[in-house]
Amino acid sequence: MDEQALVGSIAARAVPLSGALDVDAVLKDIGDARIVLLGEATHGTHEFYRCRAEISKRLIAEREFDAIAIEGDWPDALQIDREVRQHADHDDSLLAARQALTAFHRFPQWMWRNREMLELCAWLHRHNRERKNPQQRAGVYGLDLYSLRRSMEAVVAYLSRVDPAAAREARARYGCFDQVADDPQRYGYRASFGMNEDCEDEVVQQLLAMRARDHSDVQGDEEAFFAERNAAVAQNAEAYYRAMFHGRNHSWNLRDTHMAETLQALAEHIEKRKGRPAGLIVWAHNSHVGDARATEMGEEGQLTLGQLVRERFSAKCYLLGFTTHAGTVCAASDWGGRFEHKAVRQSRRDSFENLFHRCAPEDFFLSLRGWKQAGQPSLGRRLERAIGVIYLPEHERASHYFHADITAQFDGVIHLDTTRAVTPLDPEGIPAPGPADTFPTGE
Repeated sequence: MDEQALVGSIAARAVPLSGALDVDAVLKDIGDARIVLLGEATHGTHEFYRCRAEISKRLIAEREFDAIAIEGDWPDALQIDREVRQHADHDDSLLAARQALTAFHRFPQWMWRNREMLELCAWLHRHNRERKNPQQRAGVYGLDLYSLRRSMEAVVAYLSRVDPAAAREARARYGCFDQVADDPQRYGYRASFGMNEDCEDEVVQQLLAMRARDHSDVQGDEEAFFAERNAAVAQNAEAYYRAMFHGRNHSWNLRDTHMAETLQALAEHIEKRKGRPAGLIVWAHNSHVGDARATEMGEEGQLTLGQLVRERFSAKCYLLGFTTHAGTVCAASDWGGRFEHKAVRQSRRDSFENLFHRCAPEDFFLSLRGWKQAGQPSLGRRLERAIGVIYLPEHERASHYFHADITAQFDGVIHLDTTRAVTPLDPEGIPAPGPADTFPTGE
């Protein structure tokens, strides 16, 4: 089929969207899935955050989903959870939202400390405040593993409250990192090349000790679960930082496997607490949310959270990707650099983004479930763009494109043709000057 006919076929099946808040068709396609993964083509696009927020609100309010799990660190995201769920009884939702985001200090701060997340946190606080039964409140959790030092500190702090002797043992085990934990990449480098002893045994033993603890005296105590997950973060972070210097695939796979394990642990914890299957929403990049088996990275040996979720949850999950053709994005030029509002180059002619750009309407939702079985024309194997926290438009083909079969990678895709950058927060949690969106304080 020629390109023009293919464009026409897509346009015929696409559901027009009037904006980032028009998600009825998406909710219908999600159906009765209970694990919903919401992607993004960049880590700094306003419309992606707003659209994911609207889908999440609807799933929480209308289908009783229990939590949002973000591509953020476990202890940082717990600060959001404390403010919007555990301490949801006070009246000031905007103050709670600002406080919720104070834990995000690690680069890239703007990924979670932004105006769009502030609005979502304020909404979650209002939603939870109206539910007097704590079991009906929705939480926020982190799936990532970069928080080696903070997670170890959280384990020791928890044990210091409930078992001082166990806290001393944990502090002694984690003492293995004393000289390097503030620079985990340095630890990984030195341990990988025999310049220091590694601390693998210590973090494994501490996790086993946490799992062996008798929690009968704190039955239903979420703090025990939170602490155990922090011990798991410490173990997997130690392995991740050592793997960084032995090939990208190994460290990537450790990270996405950790995300999948955390998601499954969270689902089991909620099911045990509530006596029913959990409803979980994941916010992560397309490169994690999509099924690696449909991409060139999968062919090279990488796996993804989306692939693992499909393997573990089967028909109970839904993977939604996002694409854009052009606009602006919040990103840095190098790791650890300051954020910039950068122009996104118009998509390449040989990409999915450009194929969708040639469709009418400009913004649409396209269900990919059963695309091939329904006899639809093949969309082929094309380039797909991925912009993370770093964007190098001058090297875009090499740095930001990969080949994929999008119909196998996702269950659905939202294309928003022209998008703009998120608005980072200043140190006081106030949105930096930017577009004058209506911001609902709700107070």
